[in-house]
Amino acid sequence: MEQWDIYDQDQHLTGRTMARNDWRMKPGDYHLTVLGILQNQDGRYLITRRQLDKDWAAGWWEVSGGGVRAGEDSHHAMIREIKEETGLDVTAATGGFAYTYRRDNPQEQNNYFVDVYRFKLSFELADVVPQGSEVTNYRLATSDEIRALAQQGIFLHYQSIEKLLKTN
Repeated sequence: MEQWDIYDQDQHLTGRTMARNDWRMKPGDYHLTVLGILQNQDGRYLITRRQLDKDWAAGWWEVSGGGVRAGEDSHHAMIREIKEETGLDVTAATGGFAYTYRRDNPQEQNNYFVDVYRFKLSFELADVVPQGSEVTNYRLATSDEIRALAQQGIFLHYQSIEKLLKTN
């Protein structure tokens, strides 16, 4: 079973871990996730569509992301998640960490931090090798096209990444 580190409210490690997706967190405990925007040389963004059998947000569009494993830092987790979900290696990409935000969900016992990254990499759609268990479709989209998907209610985390889509 994959383990995640538990952080305190200031995003410091507590020395404790939790099982992935074990939503019985104590008040003041947080786990860490990552989101990564990947822009190509044409200024378009790689987005993926979640598999239709997902328990949450099935069939919605998103950027790469996921949970940070115990002992892993967010930068390495972001590189891993993009590689797993798209087959692309962003270790030589420009850009990197942009900001962190925190979500408190005490009723759901699921508090978390999100480290957001933005990378620029020269790649074509033909270079993408999607992870079949996670991704049902993928495409390159402009920021306006992503906003339109968000307005339809089918793009995850749009408000959390919107400001990074407005910068070059």
